[in-house]
Amino acid sequence: MLLNVIERGPDVSSEATPLPPVVLLHGLFGRARNLGFVQRRLAATRRTLALDLRNHGDSPHGPMSFRIMADDVRETLEHHNALPAMLLGHSMGGKTAMMLALRHPECVHSLLVVDIAPGEGGFTRMDVPAELETLDFPPHLDRAGADALLRPLIPSEAIRQMMVQNMRLGDNPGWSIGLADIMTALPTIMSWPELPPGTQYDGPTLFIRGEISPYIQPKNYPAMRRLFPHYTLETISGAGHWVHVDAPKRFAELVEKFAER
Repeated sequence: MLLNVIERGPDVSSEATPLPPVVLLHGLFGRARNLGFVQRRLAATRRTLALDLRNHGDSPHGPMSFRIMADDVRETLEHHNALPAMLLGHSMGGKTAMMLALRHPECVHSLLVVDIAPGEGGFTRMDVPAELETLDFPPHLDRAGADALLRPLIPSEAIRQMMVQNMRLGDNPGWSIGLADIMTALPTIMSWPELPPGTQYDGPTLFIRGEISPYIQPKNYPAMRRLFPHYTLETISGAGHWVHVDAPKRFAELVEKFAER
């Protein structure tokens, strides 16, 4: 599946010092533009491609698994002549990036995973209640009305606003994303598949975790070391799961430092 891409790059390309492109992969219920601020910074010197993963943003819809999503990313980057690439993925996008690196290491120059480990973790159905699939939309909906419509189902302000961005507003309101496919795949997205013995990615790997997020814990370190033997880990103080939102300056500094390597 070819995914929707937002591409940015420097005004003047330098053929003398070609650098691998940077590919940005968002988390569950996100979209390519969620990492726009760091994409703009990197695009001053690098070719960058931010992707809408399947069922998200403006990409096509269909069944989901990390193998399927990794294949989507590979197919899309091949189509855009953007391999090998540095992959930066947050949450679900981080698991997708890890899967691509583990299954097709020749496609991945380096890997940066944001606040997710190769294991259980991510959203739950409590975060995104099943009632969303049968939500009764009014004839017309604006942003304020969308927030009010979701408030009884999603108490969390951050999650509610993220879901509002996935709504089609105006005179024909509804979900713009493949919500049914996403909800069916939630158990898969929450988990991590079994991989053949000896599977690993030997390239440079950086994990960035939020200090107050639960998704990278010491119990995850053995799997991280087994699969990514050259990984390093950075913790951003005071940040939660949305590290790039909670601490954008420090997050961008770590990303840029890793990219410069």
